[in-house]
Amino acid sequence: MDPLKVVRENILRMAGYVPGEQPRGGKVIKLNTNENPYPPSPRVLEAIRSSLDESLRLYPQPTADDLREKAAEVYGLPPECIIAGNGSDELLTMLVRVFVGEGEKVVYPTPTYTLYETLAEIQGGGTVEVPFPSDFSLPAGLAESEGKVLFLANPNSPSGTLVPTDQVRRLAESFRGIVVVDEAYADFAGETSIPLVRDLENVVVLRTFSKSFSLAGIRLGLAFGNPGVIEQMMKVKDSYNVNRLTQVAGIAALEDLEWMKENVRKVVRTRERMTEKLKEMGFTVLPSRANFVFARREGEYLKNLYEGLKERGILVRFFDTPSLRDALRITVGTDEEVDLFLEELASLLK
Repeated sequence: MDPLKVVRENILRMAGYVPGEQPRGGKVIKLNTNENPYPPSPRVLEAIRSSLDESLRLYPQPTADDLREKAAEVYGLPPECIIAGNGSDELLTMLVRVFVGEGEKVVYPTPTYTLYETLAEIQGGGTVEVPFPSDFSLPAGLAESEGKVLFLANPNSPSGTLVPTDQVRRLAESFRGIVVVDEAYADFAGETSIPLVRDLENVVVLRTFSKSFSLAGIRLGLAFGNPGVIEQMMKVKDSYNVNRLTQVAGIAALEDLEWMKENVRKVVRTRERMTEKLKEMGFTVLPSRANFVFARREGEYLKNLYEGLKERGILVRFFDTPSLRDALRITVGTDEEVDLFLEELASLLK
């Protein structure tokens, strides 16, 4: 029997999500996947080392209760409003499992995080894509779109732009479904929609430890929402979805917020300097509130720049789609990495 004959038709049709390139071996400056260039808190490393004992034979807390209690203390919401996931990607998966059935739709402005489309396809659902205007402000008509879930990456990727919290509130008050505010980069923005969870039952806010906390390899995310929504998400998560070491690391990271904040300050300073240098080179750069910048040369096909940088050992993100072919998304690295990137970019432009 050909096993592909029993694969669901919607899975056969879909392409699947493609993560940013991960190099194997060799010295590469990696400015393509929005990782933090600075190390995590020493407290995190010590907590992991202290947990490397025979307890690894035991299952972790199935609902990460200690982590949720620490997060409740930090973010000002009760534990029953919080759920932990294997990265915020798993939390997105839970939300789509809970709310989107076959033939039902998710809504999001575009261009944005392409995993939203993939998750809808896995469920056999559809999408309503509402194009951003050129300044990446909220599109007209987004709130009136028909769908079960609206995803808003805020700050958005690839643009790095931020929708102010008061506008997010009005969007959630108008949309007849669940509004998921995906705040992967919020610590670099200095603004969050988490307080909206107290007032609006249809708002869910996602956070990740991958960016500001420098823990992309740990795979940890948190969702904040109405207790009833969190209860439904608990039903569809994997049994022990967050491992013991990740839970320990997350608690330690939350106990050393100043380390994270200092790293954020360094990234923001470098981001502003890199933005000005790119503008001097003739790029249009949107005002970024994330740990990356979106640099455009209107009407130019920038694949050659991307490939030229790659040949010189520098990875940036190039999206070979009609609306993004004239742009690069560039992660903020250390000052030394950014200086080398700017030097090689200037050489290629000549």
